[in-house]
Amino acid sequence: MNLKVYIQAARLRTLPLSISGIIIGSFLAYSDGFFNWKIVVLAILTTLGFQILSNFANDYGDGVKGTDNSDRIGPKRALQSGAITPKHLKTTILIIAIITLLIALALIFVSFGLDNPLYTLLFFFLGIASIAAAIKYTVGNKAYGYSGLGDLFVLIFFGFLSVVGSYFLFTKHIHWTIFLPAFSVGLLSVGVLHLNNMRDRESDIKSNKNTLAVKLGAKKSKKYFYYLIGFSFLFAVFYVNYHYNKPWQFIFVLAYIPILKQLIRVLKNKKPKNLDPELKILALSTFLFAILFGLGQIL
Repeated sequence: MNLKVYIQAARLRTLPLSISGIIIGSFLAYSDGFFNWKIVVLAILTTLGFQILSNFANDYGDGVKGTDNSDRIGPKRALQSGAITPKHLKTTILIIAIITLLIALALIFVSFGLDNPLYTLLFFFLGIASIAAAIKYTVGNKAYGYSGLGDLFVLIFFGFLSVVGSYFLFTKHIHWTIFLPAFSVGLLSVGVLHLNNMRDRESDIKSNKNTLAVKLGAKKSKKYFYYLIGFSFLFAVFYVNYHYNKPWQFIFVLAYIPILKQLIRVLKNKKPKNLDPELKILALSTFLFAILFGLGQIL
């Protein structure tokens, strides 16, 4: 087994983005007087498992459908290059799913113990749903990533479930304002996916992968991207205004400086391949936003 190939297939550059919501949820719980390091570690490991599972499943789904081909601009995928066979990739997906589910069960037990069976069942269901969503993005005849629903699922799982879910694991309650930063990190995460789909729009058209970027077209896709970034900022501002105590709470604005520069580059860009490095920039900026936003609530 070539370990390097499997590490590349895990797409390590996507991992900081995946835990951004967990970071925010944990910080907000801490600011409200609730914290447990075991929950933090297990929540991060669970989320990383879901993301790696999604990456391998995406590699498999797009690979067997022929979507990952010579027309695609991004880096070559494991199945596309022949470095991993479909059989081995399916086995890897199954193993990652089982390991991630076991970690999720440990997280649920640490959070709720045996005293909250309803919460345990709810989060067990959410764990199963997360695994199913990670796989069904590109795998199967009715893969939702091929019908333009990827953006919605990213908002739900990277935003709502990640932020609100992790916050609930600590506190066992929800305040409506927690959905505001959940929208922020969720919309930024959708922005990363949309940049990816804008980059691959022409090859996706040939492969009948009808992402939202394909449906909107090049010009409207740019406008949609601006709305994603703009509203992510506004939701964060609304939250801080509602819970305002000190100027430090606006420190998250610093994370939007590279994002603003990126908006200008995307506006001027005419070559899809130039969008490839922008994915990493927005992903890391989202990670920075999560850290700064969280620190702003506790400093």
